[in-house]
Amino acid sequence: MEPSQEVLKLLPHRTPFLFVDKILAWDETELTAQRTIRADEDFFKGHYPHQPIMPGVLLCECLFQTGALFLSKTLDLDASEPITPVVTRINNVRFRAPVLPGDTLILKTSLIERLNDVFFMKGMIQRDHKRIVSLDFACTLLKASS
Repeated sequence: MEPSQEVLKLLPHRTPFLFVDKILAWDETELTAQRTIRADEDFFKGHYPHQPIMPGVLLCECLFQTGALFLSKTLDLDASEPITPVVTRINNVRFRAPVLPGDTLILKTSLIERLNDVFFMKGMIQRDHKRIVSLDFACTLLKASS
């Protein structure tokens, strides 16, 4: 599945490092997105090629990008803005099941607290209505230097 135009407008990430296909829902506290994992993903070539498993760090990245989408929509930013959300903290990461080629993931991030330009968020990935990854993270807005 190709990423939606909305995702491409809101995130500066591009293939092969774009891990959100489309936004499913958004409100002032939460964003829900979707990602279908393709068998031809570059990382599968070297991450257990005999039994392809999506790396945990990339599952975390799915949630960070979902959080960036939330911030872009909430703060009315787009990929052309000289402002980039960057992760500053990760806590309480839990992996409950492997992610395999063909899996469709539901990605959820919610805002817990905002202190100036620091955003504290929770993230969760579900597959078949079961939580398979959860984490807490913080990010801040990095302004491009001129």
